[in-house]
Amino acid sequence: MKITAAKVIVCCPGRNFVTVKITTDEGVYGIGDATLNGREKSVVSYLEDYMLPALIGKDPQRIEDIWQFFYRGAYWRRGPVGMCALAGIDTALWDIKAKLAGMPLYQLLGGRSRDRIMAYTHANGKDIPSTLDAVAQAQEQGYKAIRIQCGIPGVASTYGVAKEGKSYEPADADLPTESVWSTEKYLNFAPKLFQAVRDQFGDDIHLLHDVHHRLTPIEAARLGKELEPYHLFWMEDAVPAENQEGFKLIRQHTTTPIAVGEVFNSIHDCRELMQNQLIDYIRTTIVHGGGITHLRRIADLASLFHVRTGFHGATDLSPVCMGAALHFDYWVPNFGIQEHMPHSELMESVFTRHYQFEDGYFTPGEAPGHGVDINEELAAKYPYKRACLPVNRLEDGTLWHW
Repeated sequence: MKITAAKVIVCCPGRNFVTVKITTDEGVYGIGDATLNGREKSVVSYLEDYMLPALIGKDPQRIEDIWQFFYRGAYWRRGPVGMCALAGIDTALWDIKAKLAGMPLYQLLGGRSRDRIMAYTHANGKDIPSTLDAVAQAQEQGYKAIRIQCGIPGVASTYGVAKEGKSYEPADADLPTESVWSTEKYLNFAPKLFQAVRDQFGDDIHLLHDVHHRLTPIEAARLGKELEPYHLFWMEDAVPAENQEGFKLIRQHTTTPIAVGEVFNSIHDCRELMQNQLIDYIRTTIVHGGGITHLRRIADLASLFHVRTGFHGATDLSPVCMGAALHFDYWVPNFGIQEHMPHSELMESVFTRHYQFEDGYFTPGEAPGHGVDINEELAAKYPYKRACLPVNRLEDGTLWHW
């Protein structure tokens, strides 16, 4: 068996997605997600100019060899562009292999380790009352775990909070918009938000929160300590992870669980954090981490140090990535939770899926492969539209972490 065709499909059914499609001489094809939010065309170029031409003629069943060919053979390893491109190829190859075997992907990985996959969703509001309303709506939809984000008094716009009547989409303009941030106002306000949520909804619901890399280690330590009475499921991305020593300081001061890694691209980004038991959840996802082949290595290493998975699952990942992630979640023994931001009806008309959500939990479906496909004719009706992520400045104008 040989690969006879490989192409990239770029579409924008409400937001941009990059999909890799690989076809064999037996007519079996697989698809993978290669979307890098706000930098999609960079991955497209890397795939079309360098990677896909080298796939033609290769045996699609030699997934490990192909992964090593592109990882080691690039010389300039890792990085978000290269690893997203590699993830698109890798996921498509796993899709092909599972289809050839006539079984759902999770069976090929080793079979399921659980009966259902707990997911968390987002509850966002401009203020505490509207955020509480959003939590109530999420509970009504069946979610047992909810990420809480809220507008901050005195701050014009806040990460995770959508404009009135719209779903949240951070890539909101042709060129980057600028937001203003105040760490002091945020730190003073956040504990009040979580106290209000616990007062209204009690202790049975799992609460999560995304700091989005905006604090220093000592500030993150303060936040984690002040949120301890509200026993969060996790505090996510509290600090930029380039300085991994900073996580030691956070760990010394708080028992709030720590999650990190949605911007990580390889096992080397998180190896020391896991080995030193400085984090509790690893959030690197299939599309950003080089595909299923590489994520298995990250998850296996994590399991040795009591670290569980918590895959990123925002709408900047296509349903293809979500489908593959759910098969991985079904199998991985050290599963923690799966993020879920529902895709729009338009997105799900372009991408058909077999995974199902019910009462706060997912199952990946029993279709051969990862169970997600793309309607190329419909996708062609929604051409690429450049959309960039914002940048952040402090109140004095200093550029800060968005």
